[in-house]
Amino acid sequence: MIHSLFLVNHTGDIFLEKHWKSVIGRSVCDYFFEAREKAVEPENVPPVLQTPHHYLISIYRDKLFFLSVIQTEVPPLFVIEFLHRVADTIQDYFGECSEGVIKDNVVTVYELLEEMLDNGFPLATESNVLKEMIRPPTILRSVVNTLTGASNVGDTLPTGQLSNVPWRRAGVKYTNNEAYFDVIEEIDAILDKSGTTVFAEIQGVVEACVRLTGMPDLTLSFMNPRLLDDVSFHPCVRFKRWESERVLSFIPPDGNFTLMNYHVSSQNLVAIPVYVKQSISFFETGPCGRLDITIGPKQTMGKTVEALMVTIHMPKAVLSANLTATQGTYTYDLATKVLVWDIGKLNPQKLPNLKGTLTTQAGTPKPEDNPSLNIDLKIQQLAISGLKVSRLDMYGEKYKPFKGVKYLTKAGKFQVRT
Repeated sequence: MIHSLFLVNHTGDIFLEKHWKSVIGRSVCDYFFEAREKAVEPENVPPVLQTPHHYLISIYRDKLFFLSVIQTEVPPLFVIEFLHRVADTIQDYFGECSEGVIKDNVVTVYELLEEMLDNGFPLATESNVLKEMIRPPTILRSVVNTLTGASNVGDTLPTGQLSNVPWRRAGVKYTNNEAYFDVIEEIDAILDKSGTTVFAEIQGVVEACVRLTGMPDLTLSFMNPRLLDDVSFHPCVRFKRWESERVLSFIPPDGNFTLMNYHVSSQNLVAIPVYVKQSISFFETGPCGRLDITIGPKQTMGKTVEALMVTIHMPKAVLSANLTATQGTYTYDLATKVLVWDIGKLNPQKLPNLKGTLTTQAGTPKPEDNPSLNIDLKIQQLAISGLKVSRLDMYGEKYKPFKGVKYLTKAGKFQVRT
């Protein structure tokens, strides 16, 4: 199945490679680098590329590309899910998934990759199973290993590997028992010039952090589960119970994990949190143009819009921007032709406005297409779809755990056409 894995940084350098069968030369990545050059943004690189002898399947996470080489036809989503699991495991072990961290812990990373795939097929991908086999690095353990020549690899087979609940190790004990859930939603939307919604959908995820003693059995219910269209679960969820009662019943893994992913595609259920009044025009005569953008809150359910940012990829003819922002700061990168307006927190009483002139190269024709606006934002304590957790019950154990739910809405690919 998966033949090789290459890790590529944002500058296009391969800084780590792992082969499970015979060694494949780095030249196979040239097809990927060609596709990377054609894509405007790293996120726009096609996840599946076909070459004469291989398939290249990749994901982009934390400014890194995880590029796998496949020699036979496999379901692409299967490989993509595995690559995300590799990135999640690195994040879980070392706190972040970055080039520097991977280079600093390269031995542990190779040990993890060796256990996660066996001859190219996924083997142990659960965090608690891996942590029993390969102990996470600590300063003390690193010093002891250096002095004694020992390694992080465990001597015994993980207890979870042989049980019918492989995602949870046996004998878990905590002084503070707690279960926290984060409902995170991303809005993907395209708005036309008049502000009408052309396309809108929500990608949601429920992240869990569960630290409970023993073998608890949890039941999580929602107030309005019928909103959810396309749902995928962690293996711990009993699917038949969801199908019949729309309730999540599960024995949770220990620690952090993704409980479920969901999709809301019904356009009338997707609330657009901000409106944009914009005008970008270039004149036929004279090397200049005008820009005027105002942003205000729309359907935010009384919550504050934070981390608001507008990014505009200007035409190549634009040399400079002389603008005035009533809130936040703007920067214009002459090399990449990208204008970024960092607004921050949206104040409903005084709407932020950016306006001024754009200078274009003399002698060049007027740009044919106006650039589109890419919006980035966050809204704390709000799930824009209206999804709400009703209650969390625990069975099988007698103590009372601490419980909590947080909501977060953020922009995915949120675009306003001009």
